[in-house]
Amino acid sequence: METEKLYYRDPFLREFTATVLSCQEAKGAYKVVLDRTAFYPEGGGQPADHGMLGNAAVTDVHEKDGVIFHTCDKAVETGESLTGVIDWARRFDHMQQHSGEHILSGILCAAYHCDNVGFHLGADTVTIDYNADISWEQALEAERRANEVIWADRPAEIAFPSPAELAALDYRSKKELTGRVRIVTFPEADCCACCGTHVARAGQVGLVKVLSCQKFREGVRLEILCGGRALRYLGAVYDQAKAVGQRLSVKPRDTLAAVERLEAELSAAKAQAAALEEQVFAAIAAEQAGKGGAVLFQPAMKPDSVRRLADAVAHRCGGLAAVFAGEDGHYAYALVRADGEDISALVKELNRALHGRGGGRSGFAQGSVQAAQAEIEIFFKG
Repeated sequence: METEKLYYRDPFLREFTATVLSCQEAKGAYKVVLDRTAFYPEGGGQPADHGMLGNAAVTDVHEKDGVIFHTCDKAVETGESLTGVIDWARRFDHMQQHSGEHILSGILCAAYHCDNVGFHLGADTVTIDYNADISWEQALEAERRANEVIWADRPAEIAFPSPAELAALDYRSKKELTGRVRIVTFPEADCCACCGTHVARAGQVGLVKVLSCQKFREGVRLEILCGGRALRYLGAVYDQAKAVGQRLSVKPRDTLAAVERLEAELSAAKAQAAALEEQVFAAIAAEQAGKGGAVLFQPAMKPDSVRRLADAVAHRCGGLAAVFAGEDGHYAYALVRADGEDISALVKELNRALHGRGGGRSGFAQGSVQAAQAEIEIFFKG
């Protein structure tokens, strides 16, 4: 016997009573079948409802051959009449996301003659895949139109048309359908075959916000938020922009220009620091002129700086320059031979003796060692 689906009769039903038809243990949980239910089973990209069935928590719901199975954490008695309570915050969130997706997809598919070929209602965001090359600007235009539909607040229309009516209807569907088909319509936006739960009026979606539009397979993947999710996200973004603005002494909407100024200042500072670093490296190298080799210890610096200092010293000393930058016990190193001769054997021995790792070729090597300065000095004196 098929389960009576109360969620189709009234998607806003939060509490109901039902009779337990069966309860079977399965993998540490219990699969419960009721004569009727308001719990929506996972399907069509929409996750299952959660909630309570008597004193048992409902953690999953799925349908097979018209029978709906409720996964519960406790056993219930067959024949018992129980009260089911839907986790309404979860359900309404799913309704907002699903209805918002319909409105946006209907607009996009009509405008660009494409299909919605993928839909995932995740815990954080909603993703939709389309088999058309939709630009960011086009996605934003569809977002604007979708929100106009939401603000118009027209009632959603749900129907089970006859085969003849269905044949004459222009509707979206991801697959070929047989049997009784449920059509969900949002006037001025979408007409689609769908088994999910939806809001009663477009205005209950609240708003739709497109977060990204990226190339995906033969089309694009949109990431969106609707309703409460969109409100919370935009609120968090504003709070962050406000905090950044306070740090930069600008208003939230002026943070981009302030960050661009900081980037320009940072770029100039880096260029100045690099020029000063070159002067310092030249001075250090000059001190090693003609010595035939040098082992130097410097404060921690970036690997590229270690390499450039070693290169400058090698060309002035005329032999092997070994630069170790860091603190006692951990150094980054660079070895450079002015004549470009192979130093792979030396590097291999250095890594073995000083607990190092790294390598190179043609007179250059770079890596790190776990050794004290005294150990390094002994290695090169030996």
